[in-house]
Amino acid sequence: MTTAGERRRAIVDAARRAGSVEVTALAARLGVAPETVRRDLRALEAHGLLRRTHGGAYPVESAGFETTLTSRAIQHVPEKRRIAAAAAGLTGDAETVFVDEGYTPHLIARNLPRDRPLTVVTASLTVAGALAETGTVSVLLLGGRVRGATLATVDHWATRMLAGFVIDLAFLGANGISRRHGLTTPDPAVAEVKRQAVAVSRRVVLAGVHTKFGAAGFCRFAEIRDVDVIVTDTGLPAAEAHRYALQGPQVVRA
Repeated sequence: MTTAGERRRAIVDAARRAGSVEVTALAARLGVAPETVRRDLRALEAHGLLRRTHGGAYPVESAGFETTLTSRAIQHVPEKRRIAAAAAGLTGDAETVFVDEGYTPHLIARNLPRDRPLTVVTASLTVAGALAETGTVSVLLLGGRVRGATLATVDHWATRMLAGFVIDLAFLGANGISRRHGLTTPDPAVAEVKRQAVAVSRRVVLAGVHTKFGAAGFCRFAEIRDVDVIVTDTGLPAAEAHRYALQGPQVVRA
């Protein structure tokens, strides 16, 4: 029989691979009683590794460290594509748009309207590259130090440029989304760029997969109430989405 530690590691691994796990299936796979699995899930939730749902659980990303763009491009890709399409659909009549660094914002950029003039401000080299060849999108790339992990600019050059703008709509990402701790990211320099983007934007749309919810990183850059719309996937339970909506934003589960 496996130890509790081995069993719980297997549960976390399975949740991260599949996006969610069910008590009955885990009990059969691990050869233990469903109540043993429920105890394991309670323990894993207490350690911030999973969030329990009715009959199962889903994984919580660790917001304490930053993954690379390459790793983000292979995790939860179908969900991120749905999120990006739904988020881009909120562009409305915005003429100036900020697009954050990260894989999901990159997908949002690719889904932005191309049938009318649009000005996109971004710190992301990949976003700028994806839009630079379009005929209708004018791209303003923020200056500053380029971070290798995300290929995005940070520091005072970027924040000073942002401070001079008034932006209709900002599409933001976060490493952690928590009702208690707000929107967080591990790097203080990245947090400053995101914070400034929130400050100068008339509307803010936060896009993130369900695994980011409940996680908290080192640097808070905004509160939940600072966001107008949160776009996530159906892996976030409806009841949990409602709890976030009570703090102010509309929550869209794509």
